Amino acid sequence: MATKKENVTEKKYFFGWTNIKWGIKEIINVYSVNKSFFSKKRVESGIAFIIAQWGMVYFLLNKVNTMTTTDMVMWAGIEFAISGYIINQIQKEKKED
Repeated sequence: MATKKENVTEKKYFFGWTNIKWGIKEIINVYSVNKSFFSKKRVESGIAFIIAQWGMVYFLLNKVNTMTTTDMVMWAGIEFAISGYIINQIQKEKKED
């Protein structure tokens, strides 16, 4: 008595192994001569932005007890200025493409 293999559809998840492999391959392609889905400039600026954000949050968490309102406003102002600049640069690149 032979058993048939049934068509079992696997659930597809966003962070499934197929998508993870694709992402790794595309990041490798960013730094090779092959065409890539991602832009090298955007990947590097994104990494730099995330590192800067974590550094600022770490600073805020360590100094929150001694910060004045002026210090907090200056910190938030810098955050908004950086975010606005990055959004402006992304929009400018979209218009040029």
